Amino acid sequence: MKTSVPRAVVITAVHGRHTHLRRMRAGLAASTKPPLRHQLVAMADPEISRQVSAEAQRSDGDRLTTEAVEVPRSQGRLPLAEARNRGAELALRSLPHPEDLLIFLDVDCIPAPELVGAYLDAAARRPDDLLCGPVAYLPELPAEQLDVAEPAQLAEWAAPHPARPAPEPGEILSDGEHALFWSLSFAVRRSVWQRIGGFDEAYTGYGAEDTDFAWRARAAGVGLSWVGAARAFHQHHPVSSPPVEHLEDILRNGRTFAGTWGHWPMEGWLEEFRRRGLVRREGADWVAVDQASVDEARVDQAREEEESR
Repeated sequence: MKTSVPRAVVITAVHGRHTHLRRMRAGLAASTKPPLRHQLVAMADPEISRQVSAEAQRSDGDRLTTEAVEVPRSQGRLPLAEARNRGAELALRSLPHPEDLLIFLDVDCIPAPELVGAYLDAAARRPDDLLCGPVAYLPELPAEQLDVAEPAQLAEWAAPHPARPAPEPGEILSDGEHALFWSLSFAVRRSVWQRIGGFDEAYTGYGAEDTDFAWRARAAGVGLSWVGAARAFHQHHPVSSPPVEHLEDILRNGRTFAGTWGHWPMEGWLEEFRRRGLVRREGADWVAVDQASVDEARVDQAREEEESR
C-alpha cells in the first residue's frame, strides 16, 4: 500500500506590514521543502491580494503557491483569532492525510530554509504535540541590507528570545511549558488542531488569544515541543512599552481569559498600567481609571517614542 508524503500549508494572518510580508514570502519561496501553499488571511487589508497578484506577475512568482482571502474587522477590531481559524479551515481542505501539517507563521518572521521540513520531521516524531520553533530577533537594519541577507547572515545578526527555549538545529525539546508558547511560529497536525479546538474567536484586537490557545492545549492533554531546526527571524518594527494604545483590548480580552481560566493574563502590562495610574484593581477585576488619563498617556508615549528616534 502506497503511503502519502506529508505536506504542509503555511498560514499567515496579516494586516499591513507589506514589506515584512514580502521578505517573509521570499524566505518561504527559498524553502528546502516548499509548503503546498501559503494561505494568507488579510484582516481588513485589500492591498494584500493586490501584492500577491503583483508577485505572481513576476518571473519568480510561481515559486510559492498562494491563496489570499479577506476577513473584515470585528466591531472595529482586528479579528486575529478568527483569521487564524479561517486559514486553518481553508488549509485543511488541501490536507486530507493525518500526517499533513498546519504551520502558523507570523508576518514579521522570515523563515529559515529548513523551517517547513523541520516541522514536518518533528511532527513525525512528536505527532500529538503542539510544535514551536525558536524565533530570534533581528536588530533594526537598513532595508537594502536586509533584502539581500542570506540565512546564515540573519542567524548571525539575530538574538534569541531570552525567556524562551532555543534548541540547536536537530534537537527537539519535549515537555515544554505551555506558558512559554507563542504564536509567532508553531505547527500542529489536524488531530491536534481539532483536540485543541482552534482559537477562541471571543478574543479580538490585541492580546491573550495565544495564551488562551496554549491553555486550551494543556487542558486537552496536548504536549508542547520546541523544534530547534524550525528557526525564524523576527523583523524589527516599532513597539510601545507598555502598549497604552491597546489598553482597552488588554482589559477586554483579559477579562474574557479570566472568566475562562480563573486568573488574568498579561499581568506585567497591567501592573505597569497601574503604576502609571491608568488602571486599578477592583476585587478580581481590572478597570480603566478614566479615558482622559489613557488619552493623555498615549500622547505622552508617542512623544517619548518620537524623541528617542
